Amino acid sequence: MTGGLAYVRDPGEIYRQSFATIEREANLSRYSPAMRAVAIRLVHACGMVDLLDDLVFCDGAAEAGRAALAAGRPVFCDVEMVRTGIIPARLPAGNALVCTLNDPRAAAIGRANGETRSAAAVELWDERLDGAIAVIGNAPTALFRLLERLDVGAPRPALIVGMPVGFVGAVEAKAELAANPRGAAFITIAGRRGGSALAAAAVNGLGNGAAEWRV
Repeated sequence: MTGGLAYVRDPGEIYRQSFATIEREANLSRYSPAMRAVAIRLVHACGMVDLLDDLVFCDGAAEAGRAALAAGRPVFCDVEMVRTGIIPARLPAGNALVCTLNDPRAAAIGRANGETRSAAAVELWDERLDGAIAVIGNAPTALFRLLERLDVGAPRPALIVGMPVGFVGAVEAKAELAANPRGAAFITIAGRRGGSALAAAAVNGLGNGAAEWRV
């Protein structure tokens, strides 16, 4: 194709330049190789290198997530946008991607308890939650509810990716996760920023090293 506007068209070159820019502009020295891959994916997803100033995680978090994926454990997502954003080809064991938000039981539980459907949907995770990955990218109430469930003895996931976004409850939910992850490994973004794209990007980063990016 010729003519038109001048811009980089080759997908491989776009990726090469993108990740070269991240490597040049971001301080990645504090990360393990596994966590470094997650950090790069997060910056690539939002275009903001300063996001890394707010990236909070426990020691071994990315490694715990990779081990869970390698063991074939499922990935629980609070909303369909998170589930859709996770690339199945990046998952090493054909891991199930589970979102119970639209399960009719979630709506019934939410009405009965006077809570959001996102929070109620978390109550349907118990059967397969042990050793799994729980990913919250939208609803602070879902993260709060997951932590409450763990407080009363729900099975513990291997990793919680807690990145809800917003002005009501997001800051507080993520702060609670970082202060007391209830024995699970965790990755979160302090403050108001977050969202489904970032949560999905974190899981995509767990599935592959930085040298394996593909279109």
